[in-house]
Amino acid sequence: MATVEEHYESLLADYYSWMFGDFDAKVEANRRFFSYYDIVPAKSGIAVDLGAGPGFQSLALAQLGFRVTAFDLSGKLLSELEGKRGDLPVTAVHDDMLNFPAHRTGPVELCVCMGDTLPHLESTDRVADLFGKVYHSLDAGGRFILTYRDLSFELTGLSRFIPVRSDDTTIFTCFLEYEPRHVTVHDLVYVRMGEKWELRKSSYRKLRLQLDWVLERLVEAGFAIDSCESNGGMVTIIADKGESVY
Repeated sequence: MATVEEHYESLLADYYSWMFGDFDAKVEANRRFFSYYDIVPAKSGIAVDLGAGPGFQSLALAQLGFRVTAFDLSGKLLSELEGKRGDLPVTAVHDDMLNFPAHRTGPVELCVCMGDTLPHLESTDRVADLFGKVYHSLDAGGRFILTYRDLSFELTGLSRFIPVRSDDTTIFTCFLEYEPRHVTVHDLVYVRMGEKWELRKSSYRKLRLQLDWVLERLVEAGFAIDSCESNGGMVTIIADKGESVY
């Protein structure tokens, strides 16, 4: 089975942005999300995007006035980000996101880990380690925004086959195989090559993270939970170094 980095570089990175449709619309959706939660520069203006991919969050934050350092293990996706950023203050770093403190240029006002990045970590220990590093890297009053897909509820039977996206030349679907603490994601991509269809495939594992466990680890790291929502299977958590409402 491929590692996360191998899976992206051999297959998923080539289709990642395509899966989401219009690139600019995705950036705009994130900009509206940040604006809704009043995520604007108020102190250092430095933001860190962990698992930035092609820049859906990084570009939105830069448009709002942040200076963003974007981390990802996929060189292909970071190259795409660099091609899209124009004059926006976004610096791409090809490294494990757990190493982000070594690249800091000053006190961090905002850290985001979005788009289902969190379950890509190898273990729950690494998740807890990440939370601690984020907390200690944030400036006083800094915020941490998490989104991830809730895989704690097991799909069964044919529900495990999920159509991702298709067009005239590409059909992308995935199959989920559940284990007690992980889900193995099998990505299957049919690509039209002339009169024939070519199958490209790869698989990797993602963590099944219980929401209560995630919230407990955030609080243990020192965070206060400002908000926690679940919509369509996606969990959104906003935490900071203030008084928790939970």
